[in-house]
Amino acid sequence: MQTSENWVFCGGDLAGMANTTVESVNDGKTAAWFMHKYMQSLHKAAVPDTPKLPMFFTPIDLVDTSVEICGLKFPNPWGLASATPTTSAPMIRRAFKEGWGFVVTKTFALDKDIVTNVSPRIVRGTTSGHTYGPGQGAFLNIELISEKTCAYWCQSVKELKADFPDFIVISSIMCGYSKDDWMVLAKRAEESGADALELNLSCPHGMGERGMGLACGQNPELVLNICRWVRAAIKIPFFAKLTPNVTDIVDIARAAHQGGADGVTATNTVSGLMGLKGKGNAWPAIGKEKRTTYGGVSGNAIRPIALKAVSAIARALPGYPILAAGGIDSAEVGLQFLHAGACALQVCSAVQNQDFTLVEDYNIGLKALLYLDSLDVTADWDGQSPPTLRHQKGKPVPKVADIVGKSLPSFGPYLEKRIKLNAENKKQSDLLAESEMPEKQRPVPAPKKAAPSVKEMVGRALKSIGAYGDLDNTQQVVALIDEEMCINCGKCYMTCNDSGYQAIEFDPETHLPRITKDCTGCTLCVSVCPIIDCITMVKRETPYNPNRGVPLAVAVS
Repeated sequence: MQTSENWVFCGGDLAGMANTTVESVNDGKTAAWFMHKYMQSLHKAAVPDTPKLPMFFTPIDLVDTSVEICGLKFPNPWGLASATPTTSAPMIRRAFKEGWGFVVTKTFALDKDIVTNVSPRIVRGTTSGHTYGPGQGAFLNIELISEKTCAYWCQSVKELKADFPDFIVISSIMCGYSKDDWMVLAKRAEESGADALELNLSCPHGMGERGMGLACGQNPELVLNICRWVRAAIKIPFFAKLTPNVTDIVDIARAAHQGGADGVTATNTVSGLMGLKGKGNAWPAIGKEKRTTYGGVSGNAIRPIALKAVSAIARALPGYPILAAGGIDSAEVGLQFLHAGACALQVCSAVQNQDFTLVEDYNIGLKALLYLDSLDVTADWDGQSPPTLRHQKGKPVPKVADIVGKSLPSFGPYLEKRIKLNAENKKQSDLLAESEMPEKQRPVPAPKKAAPSVKEMVGRALKSIGAYGDLDNTQQVVALIDEEMCINCGKCYMTCNDSGYQAIEFDPETHLPRITKDCTGCTLCVSVCPIIDCITMVKRETPYNPNRGVPLAVAVS
C-alpha cells in the first residue's frame, strides 16, 4: 500500500486495517505490488493493469516435465483426479488455465444410473488432530458420482478439447456389470472426443450397493470381462481405476491388463469411518436421524497405501502405465510416486485444502528436483533439502565439547555454563578468521549432465523394493546420539524403555541419554526425537546376537 509519500509503503498493523494473519499477508503482497509499480514508473516501464509480480528466470525453467503415456503427450504429469475438483466443465477450464496437464472428469453414468447426493457429505479428517490447511491429514467423503448427465459430459468434453487441444481430457465412466451398458457408454465417451477413458471400478460407498464401483472392482474376473468389453468397443486408451479395498491389488491390476486396459489408476479412496462424537454420533450425519455410512478416506493418511499399491503393480507388471492417486500434495511426494513406478499424478485432497493454483508450485518444484539431479554437489541431498547442519532447536550448536572436553546438557545451571563458556570462547576467537567464514556460495554449481526427464524417474526405486526375505539381517545398525544437539527431553529414553529394548540409559542429573550394548537398531528413538539428525543410525561393529529369552533348542545359521 502506498502512503502519502510516493516512496514509502506499508501494510498490516502499520496500515491499521488488518485484523487477521490472512489480511496482513495480503497487505504485504499488495505493498510489494505497488513497490514494483512505483519502481517501474521511475524508468517509464509499462505495468499491466492486473496486479501480478514478475517471475524471474533460472535454468530450472528450461527443464521439460512433459511425458508421453499410451501415445498421448501430457504437458506435465500433474492432473486432477475424478473427484470434487472436476465437478463441472467450467472448473476444468479454470484448471487448464492454471496449468494442470490433464484432468479426469467427474465419473458419469448412463441416465438410468443417475444419482442424487446426500448432505453433508465431505468432512475433514481427524487423523492429524486439530490441524487445518496443508497439514490436514485427510478427508472423508460419501459423495457419489456426478449428478450431471452423460449428455452434459459428452458435450463438455467436446468443447474442452476444442478450446484446449494441447491438454489431456480423460472421461471417467461407470456402469454395473452389464456388457451392453459398458460398451454403449464407452462409445459415447469416445465419440465426444476424450483422449482416454478411466473406468471407475472402485468407488467405495453408495455405488457398490447398486452393483457398481468396487462391487465390480473387487473381483478379478469381473474386471477382466469389463475391460474386454470396453476394449472391443473403443480404440482410444483406457485406464481401470482400482480400489485399495482388496486383499491384493496386483491381482486386480493383472486382470485389467489381461482384459486389454492400457493402464491403471492406483488408487481410489480407502473405505473407512472417520470418527465418532462424544455422544456416539458419527460425522457426516444425515437428516434428523443423524445416520451415516462408511465413506472414502483420502489425502495424506492413505499415501502409504497408495505408494505400496503403485510400487507393487509396477514390480509385477514392468512398464505398465500407472496413474497415481492418494495423498499427493507436493512436488516431493509426486516424485516419490514417480520413483515408485507411476507415469502421471492425480490430485484431489490437496486442491480441496487450497485451490487450482497449487499446480504452479508442483510443476516448478518438480523441475527443481529434476534439475538438482543434474548437479554433483547435491548427491547427498534429500530432494531439495541439503544435509542438516549440527543444531539445537534450529540454532547452531556451540562447540562446548571442544572447549571443556565434555558435553553439557541444555537446561538450568548447565545451560548458563554453556552460554558463559561459549561467550568466553568467542572473545578469545578471531571471528573474522577464514575458519569462521561461511562456505562460499559462488560461483553457482553448474550441471554436469542434462536434467533427467520425467520418464527417467519412473520406477527408479523399484530395484530396492522387494520381499522381506530379500533383506540382509547381517547388516545391522545401532543408534548414535549427538549429545551437543540433544535437548535432554527424554523422549528417546521413554520410548526405548516402554516400547523397545531398554537400551538407553538416562543420567538422572544431566539428563544426557546414553546408548548401551543392548541396542538392536530398531530406530524407535530416531522416530520420536524432536531434533532432526540428533540421533543417527550407524553401522554395528559387532555381530548381532538377539536376546532369545530362552536359549534355542537347535542351532540356527
